[in-house]
Amino acid sequence: MVKALYCSGKVTLPREADVQQPAENPSRASELQVGHDLKGEPMQPVEQAIITIGQLQIRYLKDGTANEGAAGMFELTVPPGAQVPPAHSHSNNEEITYCLEGTLRVSIGDEVRNLKAGECGYTPRGVTHGFSNPYDRVARVLVVLTPDIGAQYFRDVAEVVSLPGGPNPAKMAEVMSRYGLVLSPPTQARTTA
Repeated sequence: MVKALYCSGKVTLPREADVQQPAENPSRASELQVGHDLKGEPMQPVEQAIITIGQLQIRYLKDGTANEGAAGMFELTVPPGAQVPPAHSHSNNEEITYCLEGTLRVSIGDEVRNLKAGECGYTPRGVTHGFSNPYDRVARVLVVLTPDIGAQYFRDVAEVVSLPGGPNPAKMAEVMSRYGLVLSPPTQARTTA
């Protein structure tokens, strides 16, 4: 049995005005590379279009495939009752989900949890997982994948979903497989508090 990691408790992030810049506090210069990438070069803002898949919206904040498969991060918006992807696992990726707003029901392995704002879940490689929003409010989560599968995966899925006649399961499975996702057979997971 794989044990999933769930975090709870509120995490408060500092506002930009509250963060001291390295010049103001030289002893913390190595910690605060705000506005620079890992190579020390200034980051340029990149406007990422929202990718819509059915009712889901994905807004990439950092496409890790642009940096040789580094970690990637995107915001996922899940309206109440939205159709969601089938349960799956990642052959090559770990996933962290942090709830920003609302409640997202997540299944990781054989557990089901309701992530509320300020809570997170971790999915190791190869572990079946999925999500849904059976509630009456929009859920917004931040998802970190390492290494990242990239925004192109979601564009490819969006293309398959929007085909005339609806999504073709064989084409969807082909896209998922190309990016290292493995469809999982349906199972009954147990819900925990």
